[in-house]
Amino acid sequence: MRQFPQLRQGVLALLIWFAHLMEEQKVQAGNCWLQQGKNGRCQVLYMSGMSREDCCKSGRLGTAWTEEDVPNNTLFRWLIFNGGAPNCIPCKETCDNVDCGSGKRCKMNKRNKPRCVCAPDCSNVTFKGPVCGSDGKTYRNECALLRAKCKRHPDLSAQYQGKCKKSCYDVRCPGSSTCVLDQTNNAYCVTCNRFCTEVTSPEQYLCGNDGKVYASACHLRRATCIMGRSIGVAYEGKCIDARSCKDINCREGRKCLWDKRTGRGRCAVCEDTCPESRPGDSVCASDNTTYPSDCAMRQAACALGLVLEVKHSGSCNSLSEETDEEEDDEDYTDYSHVSLLLTG
Repeated sequence: MRQFPQLRQGVLALLIWFAHLMEEQKVQAGNCWLQQGKNGRCQVLYMSGMSREDCCKSGRLGTAWTEEDVPNNTLFRWLIFNGGAPNCIPCKETCDNVDCGSGKRCKMNKRNKPRCVCAPDCSNVTFKGPVCGSDGKTYRNECALLRAKCKRHPDLSAQYQGKCKKSCYDVRCPGSSTCVLDQTNNAYCVTCNRFCTEVTSPEQYLCGNDGKVYASACHLRRATCIMGRSIGVAYEGKCIDARSCKDINCREGRKCLWDKRTGRGRCAVCEDTCPESRPGDSVCASDNTTYPSDCAMRQAACALGLVLEVKHSGSCNSLSEETDEEEDDEDYTDYSHVSLLLTG
């Protein structure tokens, strides 16, 4: 009988220990999230039933954790109606041991949160002047180009030293690349195909804007490099003796435009919208009309059903035929016109 109180005390101690164990497990089994939103809530669920230690061991900046073990319908309601899960605990509160990757560094923002920002290593940059980027835009120096590459355009590279030009005169392309003008007279450095495989299928034939038949896209690119100017594709297949656009069948998504100067038609992609034009974007077109940008000129060409080409940059009333604008790396860059170099 005397042992019963001791037994009761032992059972009570065991229950208390078990309750503490369950409480620890409940706290540890939370939810791991890939980011904490600006509203302070956890967003983008990675995995449920995960401890904070396991959630945060990757060291990834932005990962966060919530300890509430709630059903899936509650998580869904938080994400859809509340902008994320409350009581969000970020894994990283400081920049200590944060690896942002190449070209970036950790910095505390105004809200005292660690963030990865672009900080390219410019120690090896020897040329301090402006450079022309592969997007056809001028950057004040190569370091500014590297920041733009980090922020928005991972494929961006420096084409040649100096401002982007409207002719190949005085353009020194690096390595074995060759200077070629696109259809808006922008100079690009491209690598030319010296040899093309023999074509056995007539399905690869292309009609160039110059009215010549090319055996394949490779043959057209090679001719472009030899001429130093974009030829462009008029349409697929062999060239036909067309009297108007009614004789030319363009594939879906393209419209036939008639070139009054050459008496030939070509298939072009018509753009629905254009990015907002900026000072220096205006062009003088072959119809002696000034357009706010080359994109606006192409829109007008589609509306008229006629081929329009850039005579020179700037107003048609301007005496200067070249206006090189230095672009800051914060500016929006439109890549769409680069495809004109070889595709028309």
